Amino acid sequence: MGDRTIAIADDDAEDDGAETIEGIVPPGERLDKALSHASGLSRERVKALIAQGAVSLDGQVVTSGSAKAGSETPFVIAVPAPAPAAASPQDIPLTIMFEDEHLIVIDKPAGMVVHPAAGNPDGTLVNALLHHCAGQLSGIGGVARPGIVHRIDKDTSGLLVAAKSDIAHEGLARQFADHSIDRAYRAVVKGRPMPPAGTVEGRIGRSSKDRKKMAVLDDGDNRGKHAITHFRTLETLNGATLVECMLETGRTHQIRVHMSSIGHALLGDPVYGRSDSRFRPILNRLSFHRQALHAAMLGFDHPVSDKRIQFSSQIPCDMAELIEELARSK
Repeated sequence: MGDRTIAIADDDAEDDGAETIEGIVPPGERLDKALSHASGLSRERVKALIAQGAVSLDGQVVTSGSAKAGSETPFVIAVPAPAPAAASPQDIPLTIMFEDEHLIVIDKPAGMVVHPAAGNPDGTLVNALLHHCAGQLSGIGGVARPGIVHRIDKDTSGLLVAAKSDIAHEGLARQFADHSIDRAYRAVVKGRPMPPAGTVEGRIGRSSKDRKKMAVLDDGDNRGKHAITHFRTLETLNGATLVECMLETGRTHQIRVHMSSIGHALLGDPVYGRSDSRFRPILNRLSFHRQALHAAMLGFDHPVSDKRIQFSSQIPCDMAELIEELARSK
């Protein structure tokens, strides 16, 4: 595919670490110290990024951390994604919903990481696809997320499509970019959304309070990416609700962040779930230790035949057991 760059849709994705940090530095302080405070990065990390030419001040690349801004000045820090671990083929069982010479649709189990990264060097979906597809995936060994045109979080289960040819890679990426992919998720959320159906819209970006989390940004904050989630109630449970979430965009942790922002965090979510004290006994009893989220439907135009195809996946046993238990105690 030459030097062409393909955008990767994040869905409710695990975060690979790549980001752009923007803000304002005050006058009079050393840049490395001021940028550290404004960005949430360590001072040593800022110094390293300055040395890499990844920091600019008012459009000019910063070459020294000891310089000082003469007035309030906008900055941009391009924080690169960690270098991916070298992936090797591994014979890992896959639930395959569809496969042809151009693409493959997988029903991913909860607990499987999509792509090797720090902390998860192997045992990933990419390792499994390398073995299953015998090295025929588009771009394997050459791009950061070989053959992967969207991702879902490690502890989210459900449907995911990967490309096996360059034409499929490009065609699927284009559909994710123009939001023509149909994606529906099932989630168990706290409380009862009122009204029972609606739309959550707001820019999602790095939280200024906790840089390990994403957040819906305040009006006027131009960081992050525009995100839209449509939801509707499917079943009311004891203190919780089974909802369907339809993604109009695909941002990092989008469903988890959006539902939490309206007071209905996902059960079991270790990052955005706040206190699970009411539900902790049942979650522990069922050994349910993940966010209750499943990618249940995926539809798109086949990038070669142009035929519209759609796939569905049943809620996995652990989530089904949780829903049944909550329904029984209603």
